Formats: sequence, C-alpha cells, structure tokens
Amino acid sequence: MAEGIRERKKRRTREALIAAAVELFQRQGYEATTVAQIAAAADVSTRTFFLHFPTKEDVVLAGGGARVELAVRVIEQRGADETMPDVLAAAVECMISEVAGSELATGIADVRVRLMLTVPELQAWMLRRVLDAQRRIVDALCRSYPEEDDVVAVAALVGALVGAVASAATYALRRGDTPEEVTAAMRAAAGRAVLSWSR
Repeated sequence: MAEGIRERKKRRTREALIAAAVELFQRQGYEATTVAQIAAAADVSTRTFFLHFPTKEDVVLAGGGARVELAVRVIEQRGADETMPDVLAAAVECMISEVAGSELATGIADVRVRLMLTVPELQAWMLRRVLDAQRRIVDALCRSYPEEDDVVAVAALVGALVGAVASAATYALRRGDTPEEVTAAMRAAAGRAVLSWSR
C-alpha cells in the first residue's frame, strides 16, 4: 500500500526530530539538550514532539519498537518446514537490514552507542527495551512453534542471537567502522550464533 500524504508528513516530521536531536546531542551533550530545543531545531512545537516521542529517551531509541514488530511478523509468517533457528535468523536479518538502511546511514546508531556508554539513565532505559523486545520475540516463537515446550531454551536462543548482533554492532561502531562494515559485523555475528546453536 502506498504511503499517504498524512503518513509521509508524519514520517518526515519524525525524521526531522531525530536529525535535530542527533545534532544537538553531538554539539552540546545529551543532558544539556531539552525537548524544547529539539522541537525548535526541527521547526515544530513541543506538543508535536510529544506526539511522536513520549520522552527524550525515546528519540535516542527511535525505531526499536518497529523493528521488533517486523521480527514478530517474520516469525508469524514462517514456513511449515523452517526450523526455529532459521526463522529467527531471518527475523534478525530483517532487523539488521532496516538498521543498515536508516540508523547507520543517518549516524543515530553511532550517537546512540556513545550515549549508552556515558549516560547511566539511558543504559537502564536500553536494558528495559532489550528485555522487552526479547520477551516479545520469545512469545512469538512459542506461538509459532507450539510443539517446543522448553521456553528456557527458546529464550536462550533469542538472547544469544540478539546479544551477539548487539555486541558486534556496539564494538564495530566504537572501533570507527563504516556503516557497511558494521552491517557485515552484525550479519557475521548472527551467522555464528545460529551455527553454534545448530551444532
């Protein structure tokens, strides 16, 4: 379905807010940046900011919820002969592709990593988001594979794969890798995690 005018305007406003936030965070720091400043830099009202992001933290973590929804859809649409590791790998690949096409290209991923390493409240916020994302993916896998009754094993698979990809991205960004190199590192980490599970 083609994107409508209203949806396109909302997406552009959201992208403008993220770009403004990234620039301000880089220039004056996370703590010193206010929601009002981000809104002003994006040429919108503070009220408009809150229509797109409940908090300043949500700007840093923008897109995470949509990626989890994408992963859940891939799992729910799995083929009858696809194994759980394979369908999870496909779901993670979709998430990696989305990150590569948006966050790595715009620089928000690099800013996010630096903020996560230096802002304690964001570290706690990110941990809650990751745990919630993993729970939703585990639940989706258990629904799609009702014959798999060991939820602990499913959670271990999800944790191993998500953790491997996240760690690879974090350290590749810290090393100063290009977006293409970061994407390759994430894909390699996902492949190793799936291979180790399948042995």
